[in-house]
Amino acid sequence: MALTRDVILDSALRVIRERGLARATTKEIAKAAGLSEAALYKHFTDKAAIFLGVLQERSPGFRPLRDALAVRPGSATVAGNLTAIAVAASAFYGENFPLVGSIFAEPAIFDAHRRRMGQLGAGPHKVNEALAGYLRAERELGRVRADADTDAVADLLLGACFQQAFLTHFHGTPPDPQRYTVLLRPVLF
Repeated sequence: MALTRDVILDSALRVIRERGLARATTKEIAKAAGLSEAALYKHFTDKAAIFLGVLQERSPGFRPLRDALAVRPGSATVAGNLTAIAVAASAFYGENFPLVGSIFAEPAIFDAHRRRMGQLGAGPHKVNEALAGYLRAERELGRVRADADTDAVADLLLGACFQQAFLTHFHGTPPDPQRYTVLLRPVLF
């Protein structure tokens, strides 16, 4: 028998995919889970916490991205590590683009969601911060140019991955995130 928390997350994912995040109310999630709304709040503080749970526990790409970002500075090669991060980020963004896209359609819901993510210490900027931190550590080890703007490089790489996720959905063609490492060589090495 599935744990109640798992049932909630599975139901939330289904409701979000069918209706979009903006229209995925806790009432609808509870109904899909066959539970009362009160049961949701025994496991999650609010809808934002449910959404984070869906991203972190139901997105197949979350763990590979988290693991790629946790690479130890000085290990393997910087280019190889960045390629692994780009591949994982492209997959994560591609999987979740439709899931989160609807939230931008309604400014009031987006503002509330952004505030709540901030309160939870979460948000898309955390990926950029983790990558920039990794690059700073590599710079300190001398494996990246001393004058490299690590924040800008992180933004460029992850921005390219996000853009590819958008284009993949728009055109239906798979991304090639491995090529981004080649494009970053002049600013890193």
